[in-house]
Amino acid sequence: MQKKVAVVQSNYIPWKGYFDLIRSVDAFVLYDDVQYTRRDWRNRNKIKTAQGEHWLSVPVKNRGRYEQLINEVQVSEPDWAAKHWKTIEMNYRRAACFAQMEAPVRALYEQAASLENLSCINAMFIRGLCALLDIHTPLYRSEDLGHSEGKNERLIQLCQALDATEYLSGPAASCYLDETAFANAGLEVSYMNYAGYPEYPQLFGEFEHAVSVVDLLFNTGSDASTFLERRP
Repeated sequence: MQKKVAVVQSNYIPWKGYFDLIRSVDAFVLYDDVQYTRRDWRNRNKIKTAQGEHWLSVPVKNRGRYEQLINEVQVSEPDWAAKHWKTIEMNYRRAACFAQMEAPVRALYEQAASLENLSCINAMFIRGLCALLDIHTPLYRSEDLGHSEGKNERLIQLCQALDATEYLSGPAASCYLDETAFANAGLEVSYMNYAGYPEYPQLFGEFEHAVSVVDLLFNTGSDASTFLERRP
């Protein structure tokens, strides 16, 4: 039986391509027992505003020289979730489907306010946003699936833990993946293609694909999943 798996670090309220990757596989692993990287997508993402793109960043505690795993990172300010929701509400309240999506997205922020661990916050948002996008792919945490040393060896081990036959990777990993090692383990390697997403009615000027999926949800509502269908 064929089974396709993807393994990716958790992101904060990711862009639509992240969710397209999730829905393209049979199992998705949140790869958070690896090095946390600053100024990355782990704790921040962008929304559109009348003044241009705006970063929403979850404030986190920095330990030493940032030598901590993603799943060890803790938030540093308890009121961040309320601030983020206020910014989102202010900028999307005139969006076509804000009334439809306000309650479920606000509920996610209310839940996030009680969490202190970044990995748990990201996982909660990803699960909740998947539900709003009608995506039902099982999500796993890498720390629950065993461990192996080496970048390629760990990815292979995670795939094997889920009985995968194919590993679907982001395109940037093509520069370091050892496809021969995967083949020797009985795993086919393929790469995600993020080209061809259709545009949708979007607030604030020129269209921008690389913003948080909340932009898609507030602008298209229950039709959001149709805009994950890539076109030739």
